[in-house]
Amino acid sequence: MSADGVPPNDRGGREPGAGTELPATLHIAGLALSLVASPPTLACWSGSFPVSAGADPAEVNLVIEPPAPPQPATLRRAHDVVSRFDALVARAGEYCRVRLREEQYGLTAGELDRLDLPEPPWGLPEATVWTDRSWMIRFAESGLRMGDPYGILVTFDGTRPVDVQGADDE
Repeated sequence: MSADGVPPNDRGGREPGAGTELPATLHIAGLALSLVASPPTLACWSGSFPVSAGADPAEVNLVIEPPAPPQPATLRRAHDVVSRFDALVARAGEYCRVRLREEQYGLTAGELDRLDLPEPPWGLPEATVWTDRSWMIRFAESGLRMGDPYGILVTFDGTRPVDVQGADDE
């Protein structure tokens, strides 16, 4: 593992899941992600950013399906997300402020007004990076109907937000 948390390019060159043991902890850009209990069809590592006492931590998850040690490209994407987390959360928030004004989202007048407040009507960001290098930020808390009960999802293409939707039972 290099100093910036990105593994050397020769790591994980064998077929994903081919009898390899999953690392218990991944260190990515100074954040420790621990292997968590997952369905047998995937592997998931999760880590939380340090926060002040009483605050809820923001999380980053790395999901590999089928279960295997993460490949270098996936680790590089996770490194990009972790190292720029605050800026990417801000970008996702601004994207929501703009896109959620569109008629298709059906926000009420009161909800639209809340988009202009200094404190946005969402919080507690959580990033998830998948093995195909796609990723998203979920705002787990939301004061908008579309985010009830599971939050608002913002998907990215690289560092650019490309879609927003309410997280529901599906």
